[in-house]
Order: sequence, then C-alpha cells, then structure tokens
Amino acid sequence: MSARILQQIIPSIATSDGAGVRLRRSIGQSQMLRVDPFLMLDEFSSINADDYIAGFPNHPHRGFETVTYILDGHMLHEDHLGNRGDLKSGGAQWMTAGRGIIHSEMPQQVSGRMRGFQLWVNLPAKEKMKPAGYQDVQAEEIPVFKLADGGYVKVISGTANFDEQDIKGPIQGISADVLMLDIHLPAGAYFEQVLPDGHNAFIYTFEGDLLVGPEDNQRPLATQSAGVLSNGDALALKAGEQGAAFLLLVGRPLKEPIVQYGPFVMNTREEIEQAIWDYNNGRLV
Repeated sequence: MSARILQQIIPSIATSDGAGVRLRRSIGQSQMLRVDPFLMLDEFSSINADDYIAGFPNHPHRGFETVTYILDGHMLHEDHLGNRGDLKSGGAQWMTAGRGIIHSEMPQQVSGRMRGFQLWVNLPAKEKMKPAGYQDVQAEEIPVFKLADGGYVKVISGTANFDEQDIKGPIQGISADVLMLDIHLPAGAYFEQVLPDGHNAFIYTFEGDLLVGPEDNQRPLATQSAGVLSNGDALALKAGEQGAAFLLLVGRPLKEPIVQYGPFVMNTREEIEQAIWDYNNGRLV
C-alpha cells in the first residue's frame, strides 16, 4: 500500500458570510486553496447568538452541491422548491443547486451553541444545469462505527470499510463520489483508513491535534486547520495528547476549469454572465 502524507497545511481564517454569520474558512479562502472537487469548507462555532443569529437569508446558487453538517444547534432550511428541513444537532443536509436554487438557512434558537460545517462540492460540466434537489438527514440516520480504542466514526456520505464491513452513509450519489467522515479519537490513538487511489483528500481538525502520515513521515496538524493529503491508497494518523476530532473528505477530482462569482460556480465566464442574467430576470430556477 502507498501511504498518504500531509502535503499542505491551510490554517482556517476568520471571516463572515450570509447576513453576518461569523465563521472560519479553510479550503476556498482563495481560488488557489481548493482541493478538486472541493470548493470550500466553512466551520461555524459560537455560543454568542450575535455571531449567528442573522443567519443566511434567501440567496441563489448554481453549478455545485452543498453538504451542511450540524454538531450543535438548530437551523431551518427552506427553498423555492418547497423543501423545508430542520437541521438539528448531529444532522445533515445535501443540496444540489444544479441549474439553480434559492434557499435560506436560518437559526431556530436565540441562545446557546451553534456549531457545524458547510462543504461546497463542484459538479461536473455535464451536470451543472440539472434540476435542483434536496435531502434532509436526521442524526439517527447517520451510522456510527465504534473503534476498538474507544473512538468512533460517523459516516455522513459515501461508503467506508471498517473491519471488512462496508458502512454506508445516508448521503449517496454525490457526483464526485464524496466520502465524508466525522472521526473522534482518544489521546494517542492511531487511525488507519484505505482510500481510493487517485481521489483527492483532506483532513480538517476541529478539536485537538493530529500527527498525519506513516510513522517515518509524520507531520503535525493543529486545530482548525485543513491538511491536504498526497496521493496514495492508505491513510495513517495519530491523535495528540488531548485526543482529536476531525473531518476526513475524499472525492474524485473533476479536472475541469472553474469560474466562480459568489454563489455561482461554472466552467466559463459566459456561463457566469448567463447565471447572473438568469437570476436578475427571475429565470435562474
């Protein structure tokens, strides 16, 4: 097996989005810091309602897919298709913008912790104009695999193999074959996972820290940082002295040109101009 090593570290930066929600952005903080097919990863985490209460009022998207995963809190999704989904602690949603969707994500709490992630995944050119879609996933639908050392893995999307068992997440069919795992390890624990050779992958730590790579080539990855992995078919890492919690994202690269203008992600400037015209003239969807 060919072990993956930590190739690049992208510390997250503080920013805001929506109507002023404070968050941290790692992947996607610039056009050069993407990991094909992943366009962006945001982490939001606060016990101060002023940091999240304004939420994400109605806004458009075209040309990609999103996965929103809530660790703590309650947000309400509504879109022009009539979908309505309550995102509660431990739950997720998968939204395909396709040719166009207009949606909102608004907090349903006025105090307490709001914590979670939003991942943007590119669509291949041939699917950018397909119909929009939405899937709501409750916490109890996400399988949890308990590790021998006391840690555990939640399989949010795709299929992972543990102890020769295929564990399928509730989110299937993302065009880029995305595997999304939420992994929690006690102090000093080792973790290994077979990954598809040729698929791009990165790790995002949101608690604790990690040593990533085989024992003879380990590099540290600090909290709230994304670690881009080299190619290979196996991942090995070790949790730090305080343990660690992190996301593992793996996807098939599309290897296509990307032109982005805010909430629109297409392949050419002309397609972006068309998306803007469609939205301004009520024809995005």
